[in-house]
Amino acid sequence: NSDFNLRSQNSEIKTSLATRFAQEAFGKQYKQTIGLDFFLKRISLPGNLNVTLQVWDIGGQTLGGKMLDKYVYGAHGVLLVYDITNYQSFENLEDWFSMVKKANEESDIQPVVFLVGNKIDLEHMRTIKADKHQRLCQENGLISQFVSAKTGDSVYLCFQRVAAEILGIKLNKAEIEQSQRVVKADIVNYSQDTVARTANTPRSSMCVLQ
Repeated sequence: NSDFNLRSQNSEIKTSLATRFAQEAFGKQYKQTIGLDFFLKRISLPGNLNVTLQVWDIGGQTLGGKMLDKYVYGAHGVLLVYDITNYQSFENLEDWFSMVKKANEESDIQPVVFLVGNKIDLEHMRTIKADKHQRLCQENGLISQFVSAKTGDSVYLCFQRVAAEILGIKLNKAEIEQSQRVVKADIVNYSQDTVARTANTPRSSMCVLQ
């Protein structure tokens, strides 16, 4: 059994992510984190290895707070979370990452840092291009992950990858696919009348691969 401390930041989007992971629920009515919240979650890694994650949900408004470096110091992992539809949330990451590096300069533990793009269920509203996300990862040694706190897509996988990275375990393709949540979509039944009226209407189509 292993215990690890994780820190996540960035207000609403990471609180939704933490809630989805901890409770398998999505909070539609958001309440801003005051100071910090934390919870414990036990997960399993390949080889029957049980890991307990202690996740600290740090309030987004505390970036300039006096206690913030104390919250981040000694963390095994850090999740820098942003909203792929909100450019400002991505721009704020530079300040957060600088704070993480400064807080751990004298720590014996250097955290693994994940860059997490949330709201991939809103791909059609994306304002942060995927290559910009990947460039930030490459330039700063961050590990890339995309999730949807709303649908649960890849949320468990994200935390499983963090734990595996801390322990130096490489997840294979089958293990990654097994941890990905299947997202169900509603099937819309159109009447025969509707099909007949639209059959000859020119249409465009788009396929998004994530």
